[in-house]
Amino acid sequence: MLKKLRIKFICINMVFLMGMLCVILGLIVHFTQSNLEAESLRMMQTVASRPFDPKRPDHLPEKIHLPCFAVRLTREGELAAEGGSYYDLSDRDFLEALVEAVAAAGKPSGILEEYGLRYLLVSAPQQSMCFVFADISSERNTLTHLTRTCILGSCLGFLAFLFLSFFLARWAVRPVERAWDQQRQFIADASHELKTPLTVIITNAELLQGSETVSAQQPAGNILAVSRQMRGLVENLLELARMDSGAARREHVPLDLSQLVSDAVLPFEAIFFERGLALTERLEDGVTVRGDPAQLRQTAEILLDNAQKYSAPGGTVTVSLERRNRGRCLLSVSSPGQDIPQEELGNIFKRFYRLDRARSRDGSCGLGLSIAWTIVSEHHGRIWAESGGGRNTFWIELPAIV
Repeated sequence: MLKKLRIKFICINMVFLMGMLCVILGLIVHFTQSNLEAESLRMMQTVASRPFDPKRPDHLPEKIHLPCFAVRLTREGELAAEGGSYYDLSDRDFLEALVEAVAAAGKPSGILEEYGLRYLLVSAPQQSMCFVFADISSERNTLTHLTRTCILGSCLGFLAFLFLSFFLARWAVRPVERAWDQQRQFIADASHELKTPLTVIITNAELLQGSETVSAQQPAGNILAVSRQMRGLVENLLELARMDSGAARREHVPLDLSQLVSDAVLPFEAIFFERGLALTERLEDGVTVRGDPAQLRQTAEILLDNAQKYSAPGGTVTVSLERRNRGRCLLSVSSPGQDIPQEELGNIFKRFYRLDRARSRDGSCGLGLSIAWTIVSEHHGRIWAESGGGRNTFWIELPAIV
């Protein structure tokens, strides 16, 4: 699929490029031809207004660059040719043929293709009519060379841009490729997370079905435990899906973040006490932000739940909230525990990511921090982790209402 997408991207680029080149080069040739024609006509009008002096052919009117000559038809029907030395102006049959061709054309100006001449007919009341002819071979050669140059330049430009398009296609498709890889990894991880609970359910169900002596209490308890775990996983998956699609976005209202974090900490006090952990609060009063109360409380609960699961026994977990400069506030949850490698600090917010996949199951499916990251991003904040000296700290920075 990605290969087809790259090819499609390249084809669209090349079609667009060819269209643009054809239009640009066509305009260049058209305007060049129009300018040459206009310059030729101006020269011919100058010749008609200032006829050549046959005795001094080296004194030509200004801006006359093309070989040309004038043929005057007097009232008595006599022809008189003046000007350029490129043609035999003594050939009366030739001159008469030119005059007849102009008369047959029926237009005051135009081109005589059979002679390769442009003509201009100027009426002179006292001197009857004046026919001015200019050679167009130089003009056509200029257009021919320009066209060839444009075609050659277009071919070279096409090849160069085709080569460049391969790199552009890789660069443009890279986000899609990354999303595709993440989707495949997501499906693989979700399948793995669901496979183990389903295996437990099936094993215990078969045990209940195949034995009449085994007590049903233990298998039923196992089934209930993993079923709740699967329900939590499915709920988290649905929550992430709603966030990704934008369906979970709610109206952001001003709220007291200090009170919200305090309320979120309260249910965890008993949990921390049972695990032998001390819980310390350092919450600055009156910190106000704009956001969704339910989502921000869920974020605080995720960090607290993460701390109670992975803290070293007998340690102290510290929750702090304070204002920062430039209208920001900072929430942190710090807990004792094994240091997280620096290269893993950015990965722990990925979906289904665990530092140690071999550890025993603790009811976690590896989606909590990913949900927290999504919520904080929707609130125009940022979340990150720091580790060192036997403590792991998660930070959340949010815009505060001053």
